[in-house]
Amino acid sequence: MPFLKRPQTTEPPVKLWDKKAQKRGPHHTVYSVNGDQYTGEWMDNKKHGKGTQVWKNTGMIYDGDWRCGKREGYGTLSKTDPQTKEYVRVYIGSWRNDKKEGAGTYFYSPSAFYEGQWKEDQRSGWGQMQYENGELYEGDWLKDKHHGQGLLLLANGNRFVGTWSDGQKNGHGKFFYLDRGQLYEGFWVDGVAKCGTMSDFGREAAVRPTVYPIPKVCLQDSQAVLMEARAYFTENKEKSTETTIPSHTVARQYVP
Repeated sequence: MPFLKRPQTTEPPVKLWDKKAQKRGPHHTVYSVNGDQYTGEWMDNKKHGKGTQVWKNTGMIYDGDWRCGKREGYGTLSKTDPQTKEYVRVYIGSWRNDKKEGAGTYFYSPSAFYEGQWKEDQRSGWGQMQYENGELYEGDWLKDKHHGQGLLLLANGNRFVGTWSDGQKNGHGKFFYLDRGQLYEGFWVDGVAKCGTMSDFGREAAVRPTVYPIPKVCLQDSQAVLMEARAYFTENKEKSTETTIPSHTVARQYVP
């Protein structure tokens, strides 16, 4: 009777060890060779679910959602304060593909922060930025710059409302000089006012009002101005007609 080979009922030890090494579900802290550590949930040997990651070199810590080894969902990013050695918040909000995306708040310093929309780690969409010098911008952003409609409130109370492009005033806008009670309204190009009008605005409540109010400029007789302009253009048209040589006229030269 020939010898029949029976199939192996148990897996080789190599496969068993490999399965045990695969991280799946909740785990205790897992340390990396460079000193980083992660505590949380896994799936297919990747961080997936709720977890906390600590980076040793930068002193940063992330606590929140993960998906296939990347930060995705809602989470908080913090860093170590060099003086107090305590963690302070850096960013709180949404993540996608390991980058800030969606609604979130970023703290640049104790007195400067941004709250609004993000896209691929950049401020894009609607947002509000509080600067360290006391200025406040509220409006549209694109790739970390003011872009679209926005309001810039200066520390002294003056403000600009209008159109922005590539981080500068571009297009129609209004600049309120509330400290002296004046309003400039006009057109801007690359942060420079090109054409507009200046008028008094809230001069009675201004902190440092101008010595004299801006006089109103108006036409006493608008009909006379229109008639004068019409006569001027009519006269010029008649002169240009008289000096024009007809196209059918041919110059002749007689040779003796």
